[in-house]
Amino acid sequence: MTYKGYSAHIEYDEDGILFSQIAGTRDGVGFHAENVETLRASFREAVDDYIETCGRIGKDPQRPVPAE
Repeated sequence: MTYKGYSAHIEYDEDGILFSQIAGTRDGVGFHAENVETLRASFREAVDDYIETCGRIGKDPQRPVPAE
């Protein structure tokens, strides 16, 4: 799953909840959902919120390093 250059590798727990973190950053931005459609929306929201929050606090958002 990718959005605005960020990606996520999805996992699920024993209860069937899908979860992940934005890959390639050290800031630990996580998100979760009960189905794939909602997970996509949660991922986009997490990325947008991360970028917005970084801007608000005057920090450059970490950009993932492209795979070679």
